Amino acid sequence: MSPRGAATRSALLGAAAEVFNTVGFAKAGVSQVVAVAGASVGSLYHHFTGKADLYLALYEEFQQRQQERTHQAVVDARAAGESDPARLMNIAARAYLLGCIEERDTARLFFSGDGPPGFDYQLRARLTQWTDRNVALFRKADEPVDEALLIVVSGAMLLAVAEVVRREDGDARALADDITSLLTKLEPGRRE
Repeated sequence: MSPRGAATRSALLGAAAEVFNTVGFAKAGVSQVVAVAGASVGSLYHHFTGKADLYLALYEEFQQRQQERTHQAVVDARAAGESDPARLMNIAARAYLLGCIEERDTARLFFSGDGPPGFDYQLRARLTQWTDRNVALFRKADEPVDEALLIVVSGAMLLAVAEVVRREDGDARALADDITSLLTKLEPGRRE
């Protein structure tokens, strides 16, 4: 992609985020997005198939940043000597929550329920991927895998994100800390 094409694509994504956050996905129109981007409808359709594709591209970019955050948190924890898969999972979960706070408007967009048809399936698919990665983490560490616990934690994370992004910074960070603390109590071997 040319630098000009990349700049246009970036402007369209930024405009889409602004419009979706202002009026919601359902009420947003392609004409609003191109007006904010200073682009043409033709350029939008050159880069995206429509409004839903813009939304999904924003989500994929957000998830990529979140994956980088959680990966870095785990790398840092391992460098500090942490090897317990349950603790590493909880460190990743906390990094994810903090990333949602850092990008609150973007995260709120995806966890508000106002997305394209079928988007809830995408969210569930991401949670399944996260659960599968955690199962692999436990197996790699030769630790017992409590798949039921991992499914519960994954589902709880969806609700936790939705609540964290609704709160102001101090309250959101305190809730993220409380959730992380609660997850620690659910680690295999610590449950009663």
